[in-house]
Amino acid sequence: MAEDITTLAGTTLGETTLGDLVTEDPRRARVLERFGIDYCCNGDRSLADAAGEAGLDAVEISSALTFADPAPASSTQALEQGALAHDIVDTHHAYMWDEMPRLQALVDKVHGVHGDSHPELERVRAAYTEAVAGLEPHMTTEERKVFPAITKMEKTQAPLESGSLAGPIEELRREHDLVGDLFKEINALTDGYAVPEDSCGSYRAMLAGLKEMELDLHEHIHKENNVLFPRVLELEASVARN
Repeated sequence: MAEDITTLAGTTLGETTLGDLVTEDPRRARVLERFGIDYCCNGDRSLADAAGEAGLDAVEISSALTFADPAPASSTQALEQGALAHDIVDTHHAYMWDEMPRLQALVDKVHGVHGDSHPELERVRAAYTEAVAGLEPHMTTEERKVFPAITKMEKTQAPLESGSLAGPIEELRREHDLVGDLFKEINALTDGYAVPEDSCGSYRAMLAGLKEMELDLHEHIHKENNVLFPRVLELEASVARN
């Protein structure tokens, strides 16, 4: 199938991973979102494989991923590992720490008011609460342990005394999968965050907040799974050989 697919960024779509496609041009993230293709937790797949699994036309998607004007400069590509980790904290972690409690209060409120007429809100509330319960220690581990270790290894160009980062990174990836699945479930439960006719202002604000958080999580996880973590593992292997 890959041989029949048009080229993008100089390679066939059967050879380029979703993560690399988005890293090369961040505008592609929203295109893949529109087609419902996961480029973050499952960013190691090719577009051909992902489209085939979803029963979609890879050529149609590849056409949508091709822009007439050049890709904007990507800070993600230019940053070194420690700087990228710092940028993730400043951009995505800061947003999550601020937004999680605000959105939790909205989810609880909307469930309390509309739960009888919208029974799916019970599971929305449970899934969101579970996601937050996982994200809080996850981000704390990154900020206090893993990201400082990355910066130290990059500066010293020496193996870490605390041991390899491969195990912690594998666990962080697993946690990404769990929270990603919870937001996929919330998305499905709310019919893609569709606004019910009987919704109030709080209901609409809740749906908008959940949608925004899922989109931000996709970008957040992409930067870690498909950019930062592979680079860190390559660095670790390199310093071990020296």
